[in-house]
Amino acid sequence: MAKTVKFKTKLTKSPADSGWHFLIVEKKIERKFGFEGKFKRVVCSINGGEAFQCALLPSGDLFYIIVNKQKRDAIGIVAGDTVKVELVKDESKYGLPMPEEFAEVLHQDADGDRMFHALSAGKQRSLIYLVSNVSNIDKRIHVALLVVEHLKENGGKVIGEQLYQEIKRPIF
Repeated sequence: MAKTVKFKTKLTKSPADSGWHFLIVEKKIERKFGFEGKFKRVVCSINGGEAFQCALLPSGDLFYIIVNKQKRDAIGIVAGDTVKVELVKDESKYGLPMPEEFAEVLHQDADGDRMFHALSAGKQRSLIYLVSNVSNIDKRIHVALLVVEHLKENGGKVIGEQLYQEIKRPIF
């Protein structure tokens, strides 16, 4: 079973007008996970709320976890609040849940699957996030198909702006 690390920290707002909110994680906490390499993925729960997959992002001698507005509102926290954090090392394959529809499209398209799995872990997560962020199941299938076709048409590369334009086009 993965090691769980519990600690308290403050929800901090970026000093810039960016609106970013984050949790500060000290290096001594990050070290407890024994990460190898530069990618540090964890599953985070704040004040006992719903757990979410995220990265420990480096910033000097500290790390931080970005907490978006939706999560802050669901938990009922604001900048300056001291929160209880529970972290578990994320040992999942992708660092995000793979949507069933996307998994099925990849399963049915060997070339698309090969190209997807040749991408960096970060690009894979970005595409998974892109597909999973669609709430309508038919549209999610459509976006999964578009992602795979995009990879095949571009030699296994993601051309961000082109892909987003393809997704924006009406289905019919």
